[in-house]
Amino acid sequence: MPELIRTIKKAINITEEQPFSVYTSRQVQKLLNVPIAKPLLIIVLNGSKNLGPDNNITCDSGNFIFLSDNPAINMRNIPKDKEYFALLIEFDYQDFDGLQINVPITESHYIGKTTLPLELCLQQFVELSQWAPKQFWSSRKRELISMMCHQGYQKILSLLSTPQIKSHLHQIYIENGFNQFTIKDICNQLSMSESTLRRKLKTEGTSLQKIKDQARHGLALHLLQTTRQPIGIISDRCGYQSQSRFTERFKKRFGLTPSDLRKTQMTD
Repeated sequence: MPELIRTIKKAINITEEQPFSVYTSRQVQKLLNVPIAKPLLIIVLNGSKNLGPDNNITCDSGNFIFLSDNPAINMRNIPKDKEYFALLIEFDYQDFDGLQINVPITESHYIGKTTLPLELCLQQFVELSQWAPKQFWSSRKRELISMMCHQGYQKILSLLSTPQIKSHLHQIYIENGFNQFTIKDICNQLSMSESTLRRKLKTEGTSLQKIKDQARHGLALHLLQTTRQPIGIISDRCGYQSQSRFTERFKKRFGLTPSDLRKTQMTD
């Protein structure tokens, strides 16, 4: 594990765009209603992570947790030896091409041990990000899933759902912003009428506003956790007209302000 952590810390200092994210904290982070837009692999390398309504799901250091998409899940990131350190890899649906996914989703998560072969595979994945073009990322993610299945973790396949319209809309908002992209623009990009779009969203039990809010909150949390950008800049990137409004909505969603979250990343 120490070698993998060193490799990750070296990689994140080379370039901003990566096929993975790193979440760290020096104090306990308690986050409510965290949106998971796509299947997500979290490898806890130091400390532990608690999840669920009562934080009754625990993933300790040396283990991983694979999460299916979820509109809101509670989390606690708990440091050990002064630091919580986790590697996160989000999967797009094209990353599953060629995999046999024919089982229904019955669980929201799967926890397993980060074996030595899996650790080595993760290290190669991180090292690849330092030099390989972005076009290679999807195939390497697919290799990672295949390795996990080979290690006996085939149940993760039950967490890989087929793409839904809400997944496409989430990506559209992230890529195009939150204020200037209209419903007409969305329908044009999806090649469907507004009535068809609203009918599909109703079938999935969601709405444009819910998806937009989840996307902007998810982006805000990600930027606060992985960058040192000023809170005002993050507020603007997430489509808020004022930082005070952003702080109010962020606290209502996650249970703490952006400044409070940033403080957990610092030593006392």
